[in-house]
Amino acid sequence: MEILVAAVIAVMTSCGVYLMLRSRTFPVIVGLTLLSYAVNLFIFVMGRLSTGNPAVIGSGESYPDPVPQALVLTAIVIGFAMTAFVLVLSLRARAELGNDHVDGREPVRSAKPADADGEKRK
Repeated sequence: MEILVAAVIAVMTSCGVYLMLRSRTFPVIVGLTLLSYAVNLFIFVMGRLSTGNPAVIGSGESYPDPVPQALVLTAIVIGFAMTAFVLVLSLRARAELGNDHVDGREPVRSAKPADADGEKRK
């Protein structure tokens, strides 16, 4: 079980980093969200995976650690607010700049190819 969770966290982290390195803003936002989900899952798993333990104190001998659960709940709320803010910021940049590149500039395109006669196409 631990190896499966570790593999899921690794895949989510690698996909998040890959998407954050893209040149458009929407994949960057999705990558940031995936990376925050991976961190939330990592923090949640730090409280030890256990089955059959009650979630409420007092109804059993042992119970899961509530601190990672509280941290993840707080991180989910903060992550949602951050995602909403970055999305609105990218929509505003798209409206003002006219493109959705991270640096605000279109990529440089090469010159138009020449015809067989050596003249450039129009």
